[in-house]
Amino acid sequence: MTKAGFKTAQPGTGARIQVALTSFVVLFTIVGLALYGLPLYYDFFVRDFAWSRTQVTSGNALSKLVVGPLFGFVAGWFVDRFGPRRLMLAGILMAGFALIGLGRMTVLWMFYLFYLLNALGYVCGGPLPNQVLLSRWFDRARGRAMGFAYLGIGVGGALVPLVSASLVAAFGWRVALQVLGLLIIVLALPFAYAVRESPSADDHDGARRLQPSVLVVRRLQPSVLGARRLQPSDSIGAILRTPAFYLLALGSMCSIAAVGGANQHLKLYLSLDRGYSQGEAARIISLVLALSIAGRLLMGWLADRMPKKHVMLIIYLLVAVSIPLLFLASSATAMYAFAVVFGLGLGGEYLIVPLIAAELFGVGVLGRLLGVVLTADGVAEAVSPMLVGYLRDVSGSYRIGFFWLIAVALTGAAAVAALPRQRDQFLAVKEPS
Repeated sequence: MTKAGFKTAQPGTGARIQVALTSFVVLFTIVGLALYGLPLYYDFFVRDFAWSRTQVTSGNALSKLVVGPLFGFVAGWFVDRFGPRRLMLAGILMAGFALIGLGRMTVLWMFYLFYLLNALGYVCGGPLPNQVLLSRWFDRARGRAMGFAYLGIGVGGALVPLVSASLVAAFGWRVALQVLGLLIIVLALPFAYAVRESPSADDHDGARRLQPSVLVVRRLQPSVLGARRLQPSDSIGAILRTPAFYLLALGSMCSIAAVGGANQHLKLYLSLDRGYSQGEAARIISLVLALSIAGRLLMGWLADRMPKKHVMLIIYLLVAVSIPLLFLASSATAMYAFAVVFGLGLGGEYLIVPLIAAELFGVGVLGRLLGVVLTADGVAEAVSPMLVGYLRDVSGSYRIGFFWLIAVALTGAAAVAALPRQRDQFLAVKEPS
């Protein structure tokens, strides 16, 4: 088929289903079980080891501040150079062994060590390689493919509070963590091992590897004077000189800071500060991630039908308006309302960044570009929960910390609102004078 003068080829349906299913399972384990599962155990660490909230969230902070800057760019280069599959295999093993190690820790330095390993597993096996894998295999249906794959995060996140609560009640938190680690390896490793990097020339239906030349080129608008459009062959340096990149990065950082701050402290807040039982807290947290499934489906569907900027703005505003409901935690009804609104926003939060980045910049350097954005996101996701924990430790209340999260979320929404309209404008770079 030809579009805009370029030939495109679609891989076989069976191969594309395998790719989408692989990303579903890998994200189910790496993000759903490991990322969303670990904060469910913070209250046990506070009770059993007498650690502060700052300490139990500093593992997440240190891991992202150390692993993100050191390995984020390397992982982006690696996935562009060698493909996402090998990186995913390493990430799965690291994340699985990290949870097993956390289940056997006895001192704080072990907590930090295994958290670092878990963060490395997330960088290598989480969103970055899966976003690139899906972008290579899907073109017009990319939004729906990512929406389906990212359902794995919601399904894993919705199940892990209930599974963890049952395992903890039966065997204790140590065994529960080790079981989760084993599940990551057993479930995800076979899928990642069997998947192909990208469509190839010998596919039975003539599909081929996506080359940068098949990317859609946007129309130069008359209002953009003295500028040229970004071609797929442009370097990452050209992209980094555009204002839209920094607006995208700022919006993503602020949203993930708000999401991370709320997620990392939700179980601590409900269990230790508001007196919710383990079962009730698990049900609320499970509902958050269950609603994220609907959010991923909805936002993926919308992303294929309306400007992605508008979808991104909806997502970020949902996050911003949900956090004030946490002040009403004395009412279980308010907490379930929080779970619904926050969950819908959470569902699209990870999904939208690679979609709008691919639309703006193409997939030719998508791995490196996402490496930059995800590294910046990692810093925000590290600092925000630790800051909220520190504010809780020094003030004895989450009030100041929650106000911080609201302000950050609104800042992210404002940055997204300043992005160009995706269907009417394209990114332009000034020609050298």
